[in-house]
Amino acid sequence: MRETIHLVTHSREVLVDITPQVRDLVARSGVRDGLLAVYAQGATAAIMIQENWDDSVQTDVVELLRQLIPRGVWRHDAQDGNGDSHLKAGLIGPSETVPIVDGQLGLSTWQNIFFCELDGPRSDRRVVCTVIPG
Repeated sequence: MRETIHLVTHSREVLVDITPQVRDLVARSGVRDGLLAVYAQGATAAIMIQENWDDSVQTDVVELLRQLIPRGVWRHDAQDGNGDSHLKAGLIGPSETVPIVDGQLGLSTWQNIFFCELDGPRSDRRVVCTVIPG
């Protein structure tokens, strides 16, 4: 089963919790054991598994990326001003794989799946989710 999640983002850099949509997809798939592949389409977006308990962690991730990869100093900025976004997306990566165990996502209590917007705002971001039976 494959399904695409469509997102609208409102900030240049933000982590968007997509766990509820992904959980719903896994439940509808009927797969009891297998794998879930989550893939962000776009060269300036990424997928990250991170703590879900406190929003400060997501804010800290964005702040760390801003410190490590500042805006406006890269060769690609001459084309469209988002060289940092490409580098941040490459550092995080476009996908994550999560086990499906007894029909549930194999995440720990404190883990959620986040879409990382690194060049927003955008009116149509897409995350391709593929459920693979085991």
